[in-house]
Amino acid sequence: MFPDRYHSIQDGRVYISASQASQFAKEIAGDFNPIHDPDARRFCVPGDLLFAVVVSRFGLSRHMTFRFRALLGDSVPLEFRQNGDEIIEVCDQNGKVYLEVTRSGETTGDERVVEEFIRCYVAASGKNFPHTLKPLMESKGVMFNPDRPMVMYESMSLALDSLNAASPALELHNADLEANGKRGNVTLDYRLMSDGRPVGEVAKHLVLGGLRPYCPDAMAEVIEEFYRLKARGSHYGTDIAGS
Repeated sequence: MFPDRYHSIQDGRVYISASQASQFAKEIAGDFNPIHDPDARRFCVPGDLLFAVVVSRFGLSRHMTFRFRALLGDSVPLEFRQNGDEIIEVCDQNGKVYLEVTRSGETTGDERVVEEFIRCYVAASGKNFPHTLKPLMESKGVMFNPDRPMVMYESMSLALDSLNAASPALELHNADLEANGKRGNVTLDYRLMSDGRPVGEVAKHLVLGGLRPYCPDAMAEVIEEFYRLKARGSHYGTDIAGS
């Protein structure tokens, strides 16, 4: 399955190198966030890559929730621990949990179904900034620190009517930002569409750090840098977290 390109297995443990994580961010998610570049000072593995590895290994269930507990660095030996059929923990050898997954309902391991869902799910992340977050922050009159933006996943969940959706795509249904001091809680609600009809729901919860009053000029500079970085695939630029 295609996520195999973005991790390796040694002695039964999964390793995600900084290079593999960076390739996934750019090639699959369209995410040119420098925090995922191999030489980034605060490098972390995209949450969507952990999501993709879990689903490719354990299958896609009709109900799943992914809770991110810690940022994952370069080439950490990972273990996937199952607690019955409903809980999966992604942790290191010391027991530190990076991702907790709960699931229920029918599950499929069909490679076509799993890959199509992963690709449509991750593609939506590439639109977080600026497409969704910029107008959302502007409407609330707040923005992240333009010098050190922080946008990170807190959790993701899905509820599927069927596991046989053809050519699935996520359609943003609602976006909300609740500001609390310097922290912002973002909720993105999607409909999973297939052949023009809804076949499920997906929700993503993100955290914004360093909130301050919205400044159009500062935001314009961040967006300009984002597109410059995306256009040339550079390893240098502002720190926009897509996942």
